[in-house]
Amino acid sequence: MNVRSRISTVAVAGAAVLGLATLSACSPSASGRSDDGKLKVTASFYPLQFLAEQIGGSHVEVSNLTKPGVEPHDLTLTAKQTAQLSESGAIVYLKGLQPAVDDSVKQSGVKHIANAAELTRTEAHGTEVDGHHHGAADGHDHAEEDGHDHASDGDSSHSHSDAEPGQDPHVWLDPVKFAEIAKGVNKTFADADPKNKAAYQKNTDVLVEKLDKLNTDFKDGLKNRASDTFITTHAAFGYLAERYGLVQEAISGLDPESEPSANRIKELHTLAQSHHVSTVFFETLANPATAKTLAGDLHLKTDVLDPLEGITDKSRGQDYFSVQRANLAALQKALGAK
Repeated sequence: MNVRSRISTVAVAGAAVLGLATLSACSPSASGRSDDGKLKVTASFYPLQFLAEQIGGSHVEVSNLTKPGVEPHDLTLTAKQTAQLSESGAIVYLKGLQPAVDDSVKQSGVKHIANAAELTRTEAHGTEVDGHHHGAADGHDHAEEDGHDHASDGDSSHSHSDAEPGQDPHVWLDPVKFAEIAKGVNKTFADADPKNKAAYQKNTDVLVEKLDKLNTDFKDGLKNRASDTFITTHAAFGYLAERYGLVQEAISGLDPESEPSANRIKELHTLAQSHHVSTVFFETLANPATAKTLAGDLHLKTDVLDPLEGITDKSRGQDYFSVQRANLAALQKALGAK
């Protein structure tokens, strides 16, 4: 091959590569769009998938990194999922819940990210007896009202900050906080896809109205109760308890797989008797063995209180709202609410 033809071949090959690169950059995948032009949204686990679908409606294509039946705290990402994150037009996640997701989101290069831990106040909820928020009797969150995080180490300045170690990430179980997160996700979608801004706003308004109704149902449904205290597998219900003036006592901590100490079990025996606890709650995704053993030792009933970290065929409902209403019914029964 002479020099001129070799140069020509190289030039053609270079142009082809450049053309492919340009085509790739303009492809739906690279632009955060699906093949049919919808905004590609990646959600880290079920509650945020639910929000994204409710707010995005027909204008988004939502994928969930946490498959049904997988405990979100334990999630590890495949190479395919990491690549999927990078191809998203928007990401909805909760920093502090899933370390593998936190790392991948940081490296994704995606511009439009809604971090639920920045969209509402996070707090610390413990497991020690009488050692965490009990909330107010009127069910109102005074920690938000006076701007002070009573469960923190005294620093009240980190409102709307990332969930930090020791902070409780389970904000979605409080309908009021979930509504705050919904409004933030709406803004992220509007920024990522301005032409559908009005549709996202309309869908958000409908969702927030439903969450307001759920909040009212919890408030009214738990108003006249015989007891305030409930025992659950892990400390997922701190925000819900605080919102409605209840006392959560968890067998293990924020991690459902952690084992309780012998001292903690002894404490639970004592408080179950002194606070007239009738029921020990277990979950759909976490191992119920410890909860069932404790209930057997104390001659208490068992029931399901679902932290809504995923929907499976064992869930008492098909979506966030139906499972939350099942949770309300279970709490009413356990606390003697009329």
